[in-house]
Amino acid sequence: MKKIAPLLVYLVLMAGCNTDTKEKSGYPTTGYIERLDPGLDSLILKEAKIEIIATGLDWSEGPLWVEKENMLLFSDVPRDTIFKWTATGGKEVYLTPSGYTDTIKRGGEMGSNGLLLDPSGNLVLCQCGNRQMARMEAPLNKPEPLYTPLATRYDGKRFSSPNDAVYNDAGELFFTDPPYGLETQRDDDPKKEMKWNGVYKVKTNGDVILLTDSIPRPNGIALLPGDQQLIIACSDPAKPNWYIYDLAGDSLMNGRIFHSTLNELKEVNGLPDGLKIGKNGIMYASGPGGIWIFTSTGKLLGRIRVKNPASNCALSADEKTLYITNDMQILRVRLRK
Repeated sequence: MKKIAPLLVYLVLMAGCNTDTKEKSGYPTTGYIERLDPGLDSLILKEAKIEIIATGLDWSEGPLWVEKENMLLFSDVPRDTIFKWTATGGKEVYLTPSGYTDTIKRGGEMGSNGLLLDPSGNLVLCQCGNRQMARMEAPLNKPEPLYTPLATRYDGKRFSSPNDAVYNDAGELFFTDPPYGLETQRDDDPKKEMKWNGVYKVKTNGDVILLTDSIPRPNGIALLPGDQQLIIACSDPAKPNWYIYDLAGDSLMNGRIFHSTLNELKEVNGLPDGLKIGKNGIMYASGPGGIWIFTSTGKLLGRIRVKNPASNCALSADEKTLYITNDMQILRVRLRK
């Protein structure tokens, strides 16, 4: 009964809510915060609201807070464009094309997906259309679509569509490669060159290592503090899990399920997707119904419940604000003062 009650409350609230409310900041608000453990109270204020700070997107992804420029970057994958949001300027085009620079016309979701900064502060992009990990060769405050490939192939075969990525403290790049950026988004796409959907590591010398090919739809990826454990989201409806692995050099060990959503919230939109882990080990992960909040040991503290599928999230530098890519809109939650 405890598992069913939150879902019923959510469905009742959402069914009776045709318009979003407005917060004092002037932004409309949506959804609610579901508190499942008292530990959440130290992370998110009881009066916290879910603000809609930007709208009008096709499918938003890859949010990245850039402290140096006081801006949020995020991908609109179908539009092949990165937008930026600032408190003063709102939503503006930042960079296009962001994921596909060839002149041959193609369909599918061509744009960038995951965005991150490398150890030197350069913008790094998961490029669906170009099927590579790449670095933008322009300053953050003067963006241009000039890209240097960081990883394009494994064992001579092209990647399908790099989706999400993370750096460790040693400057090594980890990324996932599902088929979602291919024109059919399926494993039988004629242009797919690998039989699997892999998770890879790019060493500082440029060598690319296959870490695992056993996750059917690898998606979001993040490291726990200390870089000894890696968490990978699987967006396969048959295996909607977060997996955790121990890192041993260039290998993954002791793989197991961190948390499964197979028997939870089946009526709610969304699958395990992008995730971020704070300095304290708290994990904010997009999944069915919104953002799931876990401790580093897998204890579920609560959820940020929203109507549309959440694809990913990003923390501000002080980790007091969480930004969420939520289908056609961008959300902000002021976690703490």
